[in-house]
Amino acid sequence: MITKKRDGYYLKAKSTGKNLGGPYKTKAMALRRERQVKMFKHMSRKK
Repeated sequence: MITKKRDGYYLKAKSTGKNLGGPYKTKAMALRRERQVKMFKHMSRKK
């Protein structure tokens, strides 16, 4: 989940609310990081 704050966009976990990254200057940069987090999450499940 991406949230907008005064100093930029932050990426937070939907279930726990834990901060996963930020601040990012643009929403596009935050979306890119969100895709990276999802990729690594799915990679760890396959093993």
